[in-house]
Amino acid sequence: MCHHVTPCPDAASEARDLAAVVRSRPEQGWSLLCNGVVLFDDDGELLPDGQAVPDHHVWLAPELAQA
Repeated sequence: MCHHVTPCPDAASEARDLAAVVRSRPEQGWSLLCNGVVLFDDDGELLPDGQAVPDHHVWLAPELAQA
């Protein structure tokens, strides 16, 4: 699907949200990535196969998150 010189991460990859943005609708809170993933402002994702992925990022170091 990706035609970039350095290919974007595949939608099945853990790094899928690092793909290039091809469409952005900030007023609606989402962006379409080159690999077909829809990335939402709350960091949730919708994969090309229709699977929803909730925010899976760890913003704090694990030892701080447990404090």
